[in-house]
Amino acid sequence: MSQVLSLNAIDFIREERHILSDVHLEVREGEHWVILGRNGSGKTTILEMMNGYQFPSKGQVTVLGNVYGQCDVREVRKKIGYISQSLYEKLNPGDSVWEVVATGEFGFLRFYEEIPAGVKEKAVGMLESVRLGHLASQPLGTLSQGERKKVMLARSLMTRPSILIMDEPCSGLDLYERERLLENINELGQQQMTVIYVTHHIEEIMPMFSHVVLIEQGRIIASGPKHEVLTEQNLYQAYQVPIRLEWFNDRPWIKVL
Repeated sequence: MSQVLSLNAIDFIREERHILSDVHLEVREGEHWVILGRNGSGKTTILEMMNGYQFPSKGQVTVLGNVYGQCDVREVRKKIGYISQSLYEKLNPGDSVWEVVATGEFGFLRFYEEIPAGVKEKAVGMLESVRLGHLASQPLGTLSQGERKKVMLARSLMTRPSILIMDEPCSGLDLYERERLLENINELGQQQMTVIYVTHHIEEIMPMFSHVVLIEQGRIIASGPKHEVLTEQNLYQAYQVPIRLEWFNDRPWIKVL
């Protein structure tokens, strides 16, 4: 299996603070990864490295065969779908839902000219794939939190990206909306793309995910196949809470002791 992306010996220092220390990560075709850790452990910084929004103080980032620092990062980003709260906040809540999804085709935040009919059709099709076709004409700002997250998912899939990166997409959702969104995400395992998913909630690790990297204070505790990484000992090291881990339908659940 060929390499999709790698972080090699990454250090990231900001104002004399080590955010990341000696991070190694290699993602191959056919793998779907979860980056798991507490708040402030360095998860989002790793995503920003993958997207070329931050560059390491030391080490090398390679994405889809492109070495950052030796390529046009903007061209690489066209092959990466990205879902984050910071991106959502840049969108206009008054725009219709299908328009917001259509902006993903070009990487815009909004349109200032007529949208091609084919792009509108494609956007509505993407909304139907996440079961939101009935809301296509609604303003984005009128949607529930869970519906907005699904809109962001549909938007990110417009260009059929090689890599889809999701930064805590379930944050702020109630149990019903979380499970509906996770259902949509789990279906992505059937598509030809690599999914990288960041969370601090273990129970969000759906069956489609094959690998986990566990990070604490900018250092990787363990990485590899999920059943090897997700042990009670590793999770205690990451969270400092004694837990009992159980698997149900290939999904991990914890009980705090």
